[in-house]
Order: sequence, then structure tokens, then C-alpha cells
Amino acid sequence: MVSRRALTFILLMFVVGLNLRPAMSSVAPLLTRLQEDAGLSPAAAGILTTLPVLFLGLSAPLAPLLAQRIGSERALSVALGLLASGLILRGLPLQGVLFIGSAMAGVAIGIGGTLLPGLVKRELPESADLLTGLYTMALCFGGALGAGFSVPLMQWLGSWQLSLMSWSLLAIGALLLWITNTSSTQHAQQPISSPSSLLHLLRKPLTWHVMLFMGIQSSMAYIVFGWLPTLLVDRGYDEATAGWTMAVSIMCQLGSALGAPWLARLGKDQRPTLLLVLLSTALGLWMLLIAPLAWKWPGAALLGLGQGGCFSLALSLLVLRTANSRLAGQLSGLVQGGGYTLAAMGPFGVGLMLQAGAGTATIAWLLIILILLCCGFALLAGRKQQLDDQTGELLVHNG
Repeated sequence: MVSRRALTFILLMFVVGLNLRPAMSSVAPLLTRLQEDAGLSPAAAGILTTLPVLFLGLSAPLAPLLAQRIGSERALSVALGLLASGLILRGLPLQGVLFIGSAMAGVAIGIGGTLLPGLVKRELPESADLLTGLYTMALCFGGALGAGFSVPLMQWLGSWQLSLMSWSLLAIGALLLWITNTSSTQHAQQPISSPSSLLHLLRKPLTWHVMLFMGIQSSMAYIVFGWLPTLLVDRGYDEATAGWTMAVSIMCQLGSALGAPWLARLGKDQRPTLLLVLLSTALGLWMLLIAPLAWKWPGAALLGLGQGGCFSLALSLLVLRTANSRLAGQLSGLVQGGGYTLAAMGPFGVGLMLQAGAGTATIAWLLIILILLCCGFALLAGRKQQLDDQTGELLVHNG
């Protein structure tokens, strides 16, 4: 029977997860409006969509160090406070704050997203992969809210600035819930990991396999978050329809985010499930960006199912490939740091291609080729192996 403490943690995990995507997905449906009102070029718009992902990657390795200094619970409180501040700042009528606020939000998301897998491994280690699926479902739901309500909020509130700022209310609510329910359950700080232990971890090929899979699939996700509505508008959609198409796709991520870890348990390792979700992602992109417009809803569904499963399994690998919560936290920081820094190149690259005059179909085919490359790293990362540091050395256990 699940304890009250465990249920409270699961609820808090879900609420925090809701906040880790609207900062990015809420910008995409407004990007065409931002280019018109704020005079952003495609390259500048690419920078805007890239900044949160880049700073997410740069800040992720700092999360374990912050947690070791002040505790994971307090570190997550800091992240939520920073997120709310960045979301408010980016809507203020001041020069450059749109970019500064987006970068602050990226730092907050990087810290929060890195801490949660280690907390899951600590609180409920036997069900860590399934709970990671639930956490990913919260991320997807939050992303869908950002994509679907961004344009309606602009219409209701009267400006895109207020629409962007309104998401700070969700972060403030999560912060209050988190502080209220974790103030009396702080855990003792763990000994600070030595740089040599992180270097040992980086020397393991498995670390790089997981990192590159995380990076490429995340790049695809943030390209969708940042550019899918714009690419759909180029194909003839209006702003609201493009935003809702992305929202439907993200909503479809909910099922696969929760179901992919269950499906992966049916086999001896995660490779078949990883290839299945990557194939679904590629097929969805083809239907949305290349096939006739009549295929948009099946395409949105397949893209969502694929991307939800990819991200859920990528996070699950952080706990499945480590023997304890401390190592899960270290691997999470390294993989998400390197992976998201790599992922930041995707949205910026699409902006450069659009500025150079590349068509939607050309961009789509390049993304599909990138997915095929990701399949190779999925085959390596999906093998049943585990990193263990109990002996003082990092070992890779098969089985």
C-alpha cells in the first residue's frame, strides 16, 4: 500500500513537472506575432527559442552541486522561485528582458528537471521508471497547456506580454505547495562528489550513449516547441489552428509518456520500445510537414506519441542505468547538461535555415535524418546495463 508520504511526493512531483515546459511551449504559438510586433528576424527568433534550452543545458550540471550544498528540496524551491521571476521579467516593457527572462527560465528548468530524477530514485526506487513516466506526463501536459492557451490568453488579456507573464502564476502556486509540504522533510546533505568521480562517469561509454540519445531527442522536442506552429503557418494554417495542432500533439504525449516505461518492461531491455517511439516521431513529422494537409491530425497524434515516449524513456534511462540515487543525480546532471546543450543547436539551426530560405519540406527531411541517427544511440543506450559505484570504481553491470 502506498504511504501518505509517497502520495504527497507523487503529487508534488506532478505539480512541479507541470511548470517545466510552459515557459518554452507558450512562446511558439506567439512567435509570428513576436516577429511582427517586436521586429524579430528569423535568426533572432531562433535565439529566443534556443536560449531556454541552452541555459537549461548549462545549468543542469550545477544542480547536484546546489543540492549537496543546501539540500535537494531547498534547491528545487530556488528553481521554482527563479522560474517565476523569469516568466514575469520576460513580459515587462523593457529592452532585452524577453531574452533575459527566457534565459532565467531555462536555468530554473535545468535545475528542477535535473533534481527530480534523483528525488524519484531516492523516494521510490523500486518504481522509479514508472514514476518517471508519470513525471514526464506532467511535463507533456504542461507543454500542451502552454501551446494551447498561449494565443487565447493573448486574446483574453489583450497582449502577448501578459500572456507570457501569466504562466508565472502556475510557478508561484507550485512553489507555495512545495515549500509547505517539504519544509519538515529535509534530508541530510550528501557528501560532495569529487570531480574525479564525475570524470570516471564521463569515461564510461554508457554515459555518452545516454547523453547523445537524450540530446538528439530533446533537440527534436525543442524544435517542435519552438518552430512547429511557424512551420505550420508557412503551410497555410492560421495562428490559433497551428497552436492547437501543437497542443493536440503534446496532449498525445501524455499516454505514451506514461505507457512507454510499462511497454519497455515487457522486453529484456528498452531497445525495441526506443525504436518504436522514434519511428512514430519520424512518421508524425512527415505527415505534418510533407504529406497533404488532410493528414495533420494523425500526424499530430503520431508525433506526440513518439516524442512523449522518447522523452519518458530518456529520463527513465537515468534511473535504470544507475544503481543508487546519488549516482542517478550525477548521471542526470551530466546527461541533461550535455544533452540539452546539444539540443539547443536544433531550434537555432532551424531559425538559420529559415532565414537562408529553406523550405518546410527540406527542414522536415533533415529532421527525419536526425531521428535515424538517434536510432543508433538508442540501440546502444537501450541495452540492459547499469553503472555502479559501490566499490569505489564505476562499473558497468550487465543483467
